[in-house]
Amino acid sequence: MTTIVLKFGGAAVASPDHFNKIADIALERKRGHGKLAIVVSAMANMTSQLVELAQRVNPNPPPREYDMLVSVGERISISLLAMALAAKGERAVSFTGSQSGIITCNEHSNARIVEVRPKRIIPLLDEGNIVIVAGFQGCSLGGEITTLGGNGSDISAVALAVALGAERVEFFKDVGGVYDSDPKLCPDASLISEIDYAKTLEIIRSGGRVLHPRCIELAQKNGMPMHIYSFDHPEVAGTKIFDPLTKIPEIPVFEFA
Repeated sequence: MTTIVLKFGGAAVASPDHFNKIADIALERKRGHGKLAIVVSAMANMTSQLVELAQRVNPNPPPREYDMLVSVGERISISLLAMALAAKGERAVSFTGSQSGIITCNEHSNARIVEVRPKRIIPLLDEGNIVIVAGFQGCSLGGEITTLGGNGSDISAVALAVALGAERVEFFKDVGGVYDSDPKLCPDASLISEIDYAKTLEIIRSGGRVLHPRCIELAQKNGMPMHIYSFDHPEVAGTKIFDPLTKIPEIPVFEFA
């Protein structure tokens, strides 16, 4: 049985009803692979609301307490998704970033991943459970809650896939993949079915926002294939990001030595 990691961002968890659709996608993917881990972001606008709440209390909040607050949103998402899967008769267990073994440097609000130690996740996957992990967050070397910066859940998904030796990571977005120009601004934009890491980074850095550049860099270091699908049409082939010439390291490489 192979392992795949699915990642659902804010648009995919925009409302409580969306969790049932995520559960359906997850069950379909699990039938084809057997072992399934899911990384989710906070519900749409929730992190922004938490940031606004912090600013109302203290315009310059202590970094430690800021991360403690803004990491709450993902905890809501993982528990709701576990409940949605349970309602469909599926065994699912949710974990925060720290419970998942995502270890970061000591920097707050823009931490880099040092290592992922999925010792609690692997036995659950082996037993047939779906494991749901909170994106965007981890635990520092000093034992504090940290966050990875905006859209950091993309990074969490790739890091988890690398640590689990997954076959690939699948991202479900509000666009159908990587385009040669912004499809929201250019109606004639063309979908790219296959692309390598370097060209994807070029597109991202020139204005495309489909993935966080740090997640692409991390995937490139480890030769981890990534697939992008539309959340609204997950059955439609999107974009596959990979490079067959990438040498896969014997030991996973993360962001921070």
